[in-house]
Amino acid sequence: MYEFDLLMNGFATLAANPLAIFLSLVGVTLGIIIGALPGLTATMGVAILLPFTFGMDPVSGLLMISGVFFGGVYGGSVTAILLRIPGTPAAAATAMDGFELTKKGMAGVALGTATLSSFLGGTASIVVLIFMAPLLAGFALKFSASESFALAVFGLSIIASISGRSVIKGLIAGFLGLLIATVGMDPMDGFPRFTGGYTELFNVPFIPVMIGLFAAAEAFKSLEDPKVRLGMAAALGRIIPEWATYRRLLGTVARSTGLGVVIGIIPGAGADIAAYVAYNEAKRFSKTPENYGKGELAGVAACEAGANGCTGGALLTMLTLGIPGDAVTAVMLGALTLQGLQPGPLLFKEHAELVFTLFAGMLFCYVAMLVIGLGLLRVMGRVLQMPKSVLTPVILVLCIVGTYAINNSLFDIGIMLAAGVAGYFMQKWDFPASPVVLALIMGPMAEANFRRALSLSGGSYDFLYTRPITVVLLTIAILTLFLPLVKRWRSHRQETRRTDASSRLNQA
Repeated sequence: MYEFDLLMNGFATLAANPLAIFLSLVGVTLGIIIGALPGLTATMGVAILLPFTFGMDPVSGLLMISGVFFGGVYGGSVTAILLRIPGTPAAAATAMDGFELTKKGMAGVALGTATLSSFLGGTASIVVLIFMAPLLAGFALKFSASESFALAVFGLSIIASISGRSVIKGLIAGFLGLLIATVGMDPMDGFPRFTGGYTELFNVPFIPVMIGLFAAAEAFKSLEDPKVRLGMAAALGRIIPEWATYRRLLGTVARSTGLGVVIGIIPGAGADIAAYVAYNEAKRFSKTPENYGKGELAGVAACEAGANGCTGGALLTMLTLGIPGDAVTAVMLGALTLQGLQPGPLLFKEHAELVFTLFAGMLFCYVAMLVIGLGLLRVMGRVLQMPKSVLTPVILVLCIVGTYAINNSLFDIGIMLAAGVAGYFMQKWDFPASPVVLALIMGPMAEANFRRALSLSGGSYDFLYTRPITVVLLTIAILTLFLPLVKRWRSHRQETRRTDASSRLNQA
């Protein structure tokens, strides 16, 4: 009840600060726009706004940054669903089913589902942040290099589930992503690898590759028939899904939110990993897993609830332990320090009223995200009414501007266009692009933590089977990798039996 009283006091303090409320609304709106633009991530938005918060009081400045954070994570889903252009890495998972729903004329319901799931996932994660901080922070402390390596392997095992019609092609695409991930600086020794002398390749240009594979490839494909509209030029129609429809998704949303919170509190993980893991678990628990990747509302709900559930988890370790859960909270850690606040257990003891005012403001930010997000959807949905001949150049310009804005580098634009051409042929030959992105995210994390764990154990591999959390995660990874193969083998066997039985009946 002590936390509840502090929270109520925080709401009262926030209500008496109209500037903080206004800046929260500005932050959420900017975050949604930034998240929707390819290449402009929530991390970039928070970093850009950071200097403008120096002169503000701590509550106003930190809530404006929090609004950008929350809005940015959600905003990526809008273009992912409408145009198959994931504004953020986490939205790449949403694009798999979201764009398929748009092609079926269900863009409005898909966007409404994404908005509601983002709101529920994010709000629940802030509630967890408020009331369960000590317990979850203690669990996160048990994660060392070996557990982080096992988590990355678990993430890679998801490739088998998101490979679409051919697991073999998905695994090949994943292997290609792992090869690309080896380019750059060695994570332990710091030597350049496979860079060909180009300093631009010292860090894997992950976001340009992602923009190319998903956005530019789609634009190149539309050039095949530029006179035709996108095929879903009708108005969005109903946006908020019917209660009977959304009620069936609540279990998926709750499970995905829980996964997002847990993954968020693990340092080094982030919304992109949370979205893919939530998607995989939703598919694994589904009675109709074959519908995933073909336009399944539960897939959209899982990704958005998982990604937004990650925000509260990431803030949890940052505020209670001073350990940022992802890149955005790393920037927010700097913002707290600049405001004269030292994250850690003492923050809750010495500035309890301020912290709980921030928590109250974060809950307000998510309510604002729900209202502003739903209000902007129809405006954003008008892009559907453009013919391809107009929309394709716009998409390509957005891809180029967004890519250039990351590092002000023409080299990155070349990488993006090359990835776009590769993505175009991958679509033509039915190779999924998502495993490439997943491998690019998980590959460096797996390599760095495996080598770190091996170094800490003195060269022994016993960390693979002596640490309980590592064993559990690796076991789940093995099951996740092979279960889809076993299911397909059983399905093929049953189909063969039915065919044989039918042939025998016909002969009789």
